[in-house]
Amino acid sequence: AAPAKVKKAALQTSKGTEWYGPNRAKWLGPFSTNTPGYLTGEFAGDYGWDTAGLSADPETFRRYRELELIHARWAMLGALGCVTPELLAKNGVKFGEAVWFKAGAQIFQEGGLNYLGNSSLIHAQSILATLACQV
Repeated sequence: AAPAKVKKAALQTSKGTEWYGPNRAKWLGPFSTNTPGYLTGEFAGDYGWDTAGLSADPETFRRYRELELIHARWAMLGALGCVTPELLAKNGVKFGEAVWFKAGAQIFQEGGLNYLGNSSLIHAQSILATLACQV
């Protein structure tokens, strides 16, 4: 009888929570009474909090949403780039250093850092030259 009661309570909770609209969950819960009028709850992640007014202008808000999507895609590729060398190294592929947070230290070794193990692609031997090219 107890598991059925828990399941019923879980269903009631999930039906009672609104993610969109004026009755959605707010950033301070019941204490969020004065939310900006332009935050109507029509977009995902709208918890009624915008102290800097960054989404007051609809065109600016549209642009920020687009940029956030692009940044999220780059972040997913970055996470894949952190994990892939370690997985390949565990399966027999040779890397100078497969652990992502140690890989940058290879530039200080003698001979520098050869990307993909090939000195003719990108050969980084000086941290100052690399910094100058990136800035």
